[in-house]
Amino acid sequence: MSAAAPPGRVDGPAGDGRPVVEAVHITKRFGSTVALSDAGIVVRPGETHALVGRNGAGKSTLVSILTGLQAADDGAVAFDGRPAPPLGDRDAWRQRVACVYQKSTIIPTLTVAENLFLNRHARGRDGLIRWSALRRAAERLLAAWSVEVDVRQPASTLSVEQRQFVEIARALSFGARFIILDEPTAQLDAAGINRLFSRIRDLREQGVTFLFISHHLQEIYEICDQVTVFRDARHIVTAPVAELSRPALVAAMTGEDVTMSEAGHQPVAPDAPVMLSVRDLVTSSGAELSMTARAGEVVGIAGGGGSGKVEVAEAIVGLAPRAGGTVAVDGRVLRPGSVPDALDAGVGLVPQDRHREGLVPLLSIAENVTMTVPERIERRGLISSARRDALARDTIAGLAIKASGPQVPVAELSGGNQQKVVMGRALASDPKLLVLITPTAGVDVRSKQTLLGVVADVRRRGTTVVVVSDELDDLRICDRVLVMFQGRVVGEMAHGWSDNDLVAAMEGVDLHRV
Repeated sequence: MSAAAPPGRVDGPAGDGRPVVEAVHITKRFGSTVALSDAGIVVRPGETHALVGRNGAGKSTLVSILTGLQAADDGAVAFDGRPAPPLGDRDAWRQRVACVYQKSTIIPTLTVAENLFLNRHARGRDGLIRWSALRRAAERLLAAWSVEVDVRQPASTLSVEQRQFVEIARALSFGARFIILDEPTAQLDAAGINRLFSRIRDLREQGVTFLFISHHLQEIYEICDQVTVFRDARHIVTAPVAELSRPALVAAMTGEDVTMSEAGHQPVAPDAPVMLSVRDLVTSSGAELSMTARAGEVVGIAGGGGSGKVEVAEAIVGLAPRAGGTVAVDGRVLRPGSVPDALDAGVGLVPQDRHREGLVPLLSIAENVTMTVPERIERRGLISSARRDALARDTIAGLAIKASGPQVPVAELSGGNQQKVVMGRALASDPKLLVLITPTAGVDVRSKQTLLGVVADVRRRGTTVVVVSDELDDLRICDRVLVMFQGRVVGEMAHGWSDNDLVAAMEGVDLHRV
């Protein structure tokens, strides 16, 4: 195990072979901000090496340096013992390393085959693309890596899991045998995660090495051999996963002991007024939900992919149309498919995809936080920048957003801090109903603690909270959890449920049936 200094050359699972990648004494600055300070990592052949750390720890900056998207100010990167190629030689970089990002780089309007060989199309002597040859080459490539996808289908029809496999196959087609997986499980259900891990193990047997970046620490212990922790732009520790306990890993990430405490849980008063009433809701995909929730109650809606949990949540808040049923907040019936009406009725929302639905990246923190509450920041009919910035500063302080001030564009924030901005906007209207859809996806332990801590604060003020997630830590804060499977509610579990029972129910299994 190594501590303060970047890891050096040590024997690993692959023996005495040269590291697939070795980055040493890496420093990178962006103006006055130090993104990496004398940091490093060593990944050996055939291993799955985890890179973990809180948002803003320097992980993304290191990935951009390891993939040749930008140069380090100091330090060196080597592949297989040879210096990294010049930044301008993209082909050389593609032959050494590839990254499958959380946000897909697949072009949805092209077919799978076209994505696999983009700018490498098979052409005849006349210069025209030979489509049949292109498709055959794509089929051979996918077959070689056991990816079962029709190469003729539009990429827009692929599932998240299929897109990831196609991106891995595309990277391997360039000759790279070192793949960086950036939050690969963030949008997968349990079955999809199991299939991904099975493919990772298969590919390792075929000589592929992985750098695995995830905020889901239990996955580190399931799939990875080694783990490297970054904190505050520095390398903290590298160790075999089997030798680093979960508490020690969290402490390395945060610099202190952090636990997701459930102490002091107070159930909602049985005579509290009903704040949310959902009757016979049917989504456009056929998912169904009926439920009520009282003021100050926290209700979870759990389920895997395809369960319908996200669809019913989006229908409740007006993001998606309804095929039937009614939704009422504090007695007011909401217009179907109308976000403005939901906002006007006192609904706050943290959507599933912060990049597409939650943020305007080029706008500032202040502009994002206040865009749905112009009445709170106007003066004499005009937006008051002073009031807007004051509200944003309260949000930055209350949610511990790491930023120099309210005018910072949200595009410059880490993922966890972006999610806090989305939460801040949801809270800006002092909502009667707060709907959180996968609220902690892709955020670190400390950010998760802050975001979930908001729920305890708002429920004391009488706000009803609906938490839609398959993350167990998200659901532990709930008074009860409705479990959905294949578009139907199949069970309800009171606070204090067991992990085994909840996970089994989400997978459609009744552990107590004889």
